[in-house]
Amino acid sequence: MHNAQEFRDDADGVPVRGYLHTPSAPGGNCLVLTHGAGANCDSPLLVALADAFCAIDVTVLRCDLPFRQLRPHGPPPRGSAERDQQGLRAAVTSMRRQVPGRLFLGGHSYGGRQASMLCAAEPEISDALLLLSYPLHPPQRRTELRTGHFPSLNTPALFVHGMRDGFGSIEELAAAMQLIPTKTELLPIVGAGHELMTKKNRDELSKIVVKAFQSFTSGTVA
Repeated sequence: MHNAQEFRDDADGVPVRGYLHTPSAPGGNCLVLTHGAGANCDSPLLVALADAFCAIDVTVLRCDLPFRQLRPHGPPPRGSAERDQQGLRAAVTSMRRQVPGRLFLGGHSYGGRQASMLCAAEPEISDALLLLSYPLHPPQRRTELRTGHFPSLNTPALFVHGMRDGFGSIEELAAAMQLIPTKTELLPIVGAGHELMTKKNRDELSKIVVKAFQSFTSGTVA
């Protein structure tokens, strides 16, 4: 692991809690990365990605959403989405004070959904989105699509999705992405489910995602 230090701040009265990965030669850009509904910022996927982005000189804050700060286990309670988006906004505000370059928002599942909803409402929040396992619909409930904000999303978004994800097939997600009026790209991960990381891809996944995001952001992410 690179130089990851515990990070605590309060931006606009909202607590920001997590770990800051600072590269030895910061490139000026930053990624704020957050977790899914059943995890926290210490999930193996987030740690691996934070290290991989840090290796290309991107500063990374992997942070706990407000619901996770309040309860160590369990899913977010009903009505927590707005507060969790405020938490992401506060994390962005905190990082903009420290990093001069572009700022990207990323999240796994629920965290990515909240990041995309925040960007749909406030396009200036982030320069691009990294959406890991976007939860397109609840498992087995394909008609309950979580795409209401997609037509308002004007932040370029890279979707990274397992080909065995029960929250949406590759085909379903590709169709839903047509609703987004800005640049999007889909990176399918063979053999992966909703967690994305498997025993087989553990060593390579983060490198694949970083390379794809570099390319997606015109090769100037670092």
